[in-house]
Amino acid sequence: MSADAAFDLHTHSTCSDGHHPPADVVAMAHAAGLAGMALTDHDTGAGLAEAAAAGEALGVEVVPGIEFSAEDAGRSVHVLGYWADHTEPTLAAELARLRDARTDRARRMVERFNTLGVPVTFARVAELAGAAPVGRPHVAQAVVETGACADEREVFDRYLADGGPADVPKHAVDPVRAVELLRGAGATVVLAHPGLFGARDGATEVPVAVLDGMVAAGLAGVEARHPAHDAPTVDRWTALAAERGLVVTAGSDFHGGERDGTVGAAVTDRDAVDRLRSLRPTGAPAP
Repeated sequence: MSADAAFDLHTHSTCSDGHHPPADVVAMAHAAGLAGMALTDHDTGAGLAEAAAAGEALGVEVVPGIEFSAEDAGRSVHVLGYWADHTEPTLAAELARLRDARTDRARRMVERFNTLGVPVTFARVAELAGAAPVGRPHVAQAVVETGACADEREVFDRYLADGGPADVPKHAVDPVRAVELLRGAGATVVLAHPGLFGARDGATEVPVAVLDGMVAAGLAGVEARHPAHDAPTVDRWTALAAERGLVVTAGSDFHGGERDGTVGAAVTDRDAVDRLRSLRPTGAPAP
């Protein structure tokens, strides 16, 4: 696939838990020679206007997106929505509830770290988040600053993974409801990185039963190609998608800083993007 026909459909900015402003992420896509990219911040569309303006200036097509937090059996299932109307009342109310719950969850995580002898403070976590919704990466950054861990990955591996000693259950809808909410706001919906389900009880990938429930609710695609997926995982989810007539997508899941690689590390071709666009719910306004 040539770069000028390629789209990175999974990136983050400082409007959620990324390290770079939306315009800078678009500039990175331009520098990588990409035709387009999607900004998919967690539970917010706050950066989309800035990204769209930067894309227009640089000749990069910006697909408006969002990464929605769902949960199955206590483990995270992330759902990508493209071309959603973030002002649609039901979706907007759930996004506000998720952002409020993130703040409360972060406070409780700080308390757990303090109990474990890690002197992190919520004030510092909030300072690191800035105007973005507070999330686990901000907690992890603050923990690293205390010297308790060498980097954010160690914080997640030792403390914040699902079921870890500082993990706190979060408010989240189930994956089927996530699909319904996003489709109700006019979005095409894709299951994000299904190979990152959290190793517990022998399960490291989103169960096929969960996938099929989401398909029945209108799921359109699967992010089979992701930097954290090994070759067998890519092959397995590509096959599962093909069996169900789903679009196979790819994205870098770029956050910046020490967490991730580069914009364009995994890309989707233009034909797949056009197919996703065509699969928006009937009656959704033109993107």
